[in-house]
Amino acid sequence: MLRSLVPRRVTSVRSDDITLTAGDAEATVRPANGCRLTSLRLGGTELLRQGERYGCFPMVPWCGRIRNGRFRDGARVHQMPLNAPPHAIHGTGRDAAWRTALATATEGVFTYDLADPWPYTGRVTQRVQLAPDGLTLTLAVETYDASFPAQAGWHPWFRRTLDGGSEEPGAPDSGGRDGSVRIDFAPAWQERRGPDQLPTGERIAPEPGPWDDCFGMPDGVRVTLTWPGRLELTVSSKERWVVVYDEQPDGVCVEPQTGPPNGLNTQPRLVTPIDPLETTTTWTWRRL
Repeated sequence: MLRSLVPRRVTSVRSDDITLTAGDAEATVRPANGCRLTSLRLGGTELLRQGERYGCFPMVPWCGRIRNGRFRDGARVHQMPLNAPPHAIHGTGRDAAWRTALATATEGVFTYDLADPWPYTGRVTQRVQLAPDGLTLTLAVETYDASFPAQAGWHPWFRRTLDGGSEEPGAPDSGGRDGSVRIDFAPAWQERRGPDQLPTGERIAPEPGPWDDCFGMPDGVRVTLTWPGRLELTVSSKERWVVVYDEQPDGVCVEPQTGPPNGLNTQPRLVTPIDPLETTTTWTWRRL
């Protein structure tokens, strides 16, 4: 259950960076910068795009854009700051300073309390677990008071190419550049994107990239990234929604989430005192 994410024996907290190691895998979490995974290295090779805004950050208490920053909860309409005008984007968790509740060699647990501009009280917990062949991220959103709609997910920025490029010159890839990552997945549908960058509500057959689009995978998210001759990494989740973004030259994003963009309005999921929101994604890898 949710409360088991934070062991009862933990009494102290801190906000400095936490580095986990398992075999030759190393992951660094920065609680002070939105509990962002700032680095994931395998044998010294960095997989995540570097920079204060990149890495991999949790999207909570909503994912992607909210149309005009407004969402309705019953008769009430709430306004979020327009941090991607004319919309609000990616939640408030990435801008918060989280606390470290637990840190071991291979696991970290982090929390933050929901606060303004989010209009409801509650707690968010992220657990990061590292193994030699994979990483598991778990997010939980709970309320002790009023129920509210919420979403949760992750926004990883993977590097388009790894150090050294492809070990096989001329290897084909999605972008036509040697060593560039290839994205493979088989969604059941694509959400048609309107001129405001939000889903229109129409489901269409998946189209070729480049993408900044939401896809439906009703049997669970499974997206494989392949750096030719170097590494294969699979992002999986029991959730049925994933946003794929590959419109920038330096990185690609595969974002498993509990609902589509603008989902607080179109497909709200209610968090209640007896029914918290919990979601998990696992990344597994193998060298080629």
